[in-house]
Amino acid sequence: MNPLTKKQKAIFDFVQAFQKKNGYPPTLEEIGRKFKLSSVATVHQHLDVLRKKGYMHRNKGHARSIELYKKSALEALTEIPLLGVITAGKPLEAIENPEPLQVPKNMLSKTGRHYALKVQGDSMIEEGIFSGDTVIVREQPTVERGETAVAYLPDSNEATLKKIYQEKNRIRLQPANPKLKPFFETNVEIQGKVVGVLRRII
Repeated sequence: MNPLTKKQKAIFDFVQAFQKKNGYPPTLEEIGRKFKLSSVATVHQHLDVLRKKGYMHRNKGHARSIELYKKSALEALTEIPLLGVITAGKPLEAIENPEPLQVPKNMLSKTGRHYALKVQGDSMIEEGIFSGDTVIVREQPTVERGETAVAYLPDSNEATLKKIYQEKNRIRLQPANPKLKPFFETNVEIQGKVVGVLRRII
């Protein structure tokens, strides 16, 4: 299940409450009036994203065409902070005012603090992590051999997303891309383990 922005969740909640009260869903015009959206086309764009994310489907050709999935995915969502953008070999680009991100509870570990990072670059594509995706990270100072982690390199003030391998007196940071070579460091701070990936939809 993919996360919702604040606006998407607000629209979903409105549709859900309207349908519960009236026994039928709102029209696009009614949604537009509620959220002061300039055109029906804008409403349609929001609903299309909700459809792609698996929260509803629409019966084209009907004025009240919205149908929510009975199995409400929002009941299984929780919020974690989106802290920034991570790019291989560059400093972590922090977001000044991180917004909460809605994520499925079952993607989180049972304990620990979690946060999210936007990914730029293609160094982890064989792990199913593509540029534009969002990774869910459990904050922890160590990971098992071969696990994907957020690694901070104090000597260069850089952060990167790599598979971690402890060797004799150094750490190998291994990309998951056959076109890229691993690199080796002696001073590495593990800032968390990747526990989930939210795929970019559009």
